[in-house]
Amino acid sequence: MSAQRAPYAEAPDQSRGRLFPETASRTRNAFARDRDRIIHCTAFRRLKEKTQVFVAHEGDHYRTRLTHSLEVAQIARSIAHALKLDQDLAETVALAHDLGHPPFGHAGEDELELCMTAHGGFDHNVQTFRVVTKLEERYPAFDGLNLSWETIEGVVKHNGPVTDQLHKPSWRAIADYGAEWDLRLDSFASLEAQAAAIADDIAYNNHDVDDGVQAGLFRLDDLNDVPLIGPILHGTRKDWPDLDNRMIRLEAVRRMIGAMIDDVLAETERRIAEDGIRTAEDVRAASRTLVQFSGPMMEDLGRLRAFLYERMYRHYRVNRTRSQAKRILSEMFALFMREPDVLPPEWSGKAKSEDPDRRARAVCDYIAGMTDRYAIEEHRKLFSLDLQLDL
Repeated sequence: MSAQRAPYAEAPDQSRGRLFPETASRTRNAFARDRDRIIHCTAFRRLKEKTQVFVAHEGDHYRTRLTHSLEVAQIARSIAHALKLDQDLAETVALAHDLGHPPFGHAGEDELELCMTAHGGFDHNVQTFRVVTKLEERYPAFDGLNLSWETIEGVVKHNGPVTDQLHKPSWRAIADYGAEWDLRLDSFASLEAQAAAIADDIAYNNHDVDDGVQAGLFRLDDLNDVPLIGPILHGTRKDWPDLDNRMIRLEAVRRMIGAMIDDVLAETERRIAEDGIRTAEDVRAASRTLVQFSGPMMEDLGRLRAFLYERMYRHYRVNRTRSQAKRILSEMFALFMREPDVLPPEWSGKAKSEDPDRRARAVCDYIAGMTDRYAIEEHRKLFSLDLQLDL
């Protein structure tokens, strides 16, 4: 065991391998190779114009799924480094975690779930799994990216065991895959995958504060009495009394990220010691998540999220965007189901299946892969009165 790796960390040279065996890379370990496959895949590139709260065309400074994923990966690597875990695996799961998100963030996911109610449902976590195991077509020997067992496990279980989800029709793809290649769906994933999951929470809470202020949905002063960010703003102003609001915002967000990471490290180390975790197998057999916030931090984050929900996620401007996004996706879904011939050739064949569930899944996969900008433009071409040939 390397002195730089904790005994409960994952080791790439001890990976359970790939579903389709491949010759090892001369230049990268198994997890680094997975990371590179994710970075080079089509779904990852499309994240540059997929967003969470705002639509991609609304401004150049708001986070996209791509910039969010990069921030999550950086935080996950930092946590993994501090805990002496495998940084490549933590980064890989972080970069992959949003690959299955459709256009228009959670509004898009909600609408596709509604469209697919009678056809097996839709879940962005399952869609991420389907992207990396089936939908990416880049290699002649297999569908998907043929990632390592530990990476796929992390993609599926980074939030914990998933056996309570398997009864849902949308999760059938994972249940079927698990029957072919056991992902131990009743156990926790690695500490590296858990680090990626907590990094996601840290990143989006901080960048939603940053983006919300930039968008004018609320002011910095509105945060003065909000737990966690309020005291940090006070401390920042005390240390830098002459700083302008832009720099105050940036410095406060930086400090909040640091405070949340420090809390995670302390709580995780406490849990590892308390639960007697000594091996990677101990992590999977644990009775609880190990990489976690402390109780007081969870309470503070709950109040911060309540503020963001009220002042940002349900702001009337955001509601209008959500409404438009849902109409765009629902109208395209209905049209493609009725007239699969208007789909691009590589998709129309799949959408002509006699099985309505297969037809709906093909339509859903096509829409889920769209960027915000492409969905808006595709909808315009399909529903405008412009009768010129689209050549």
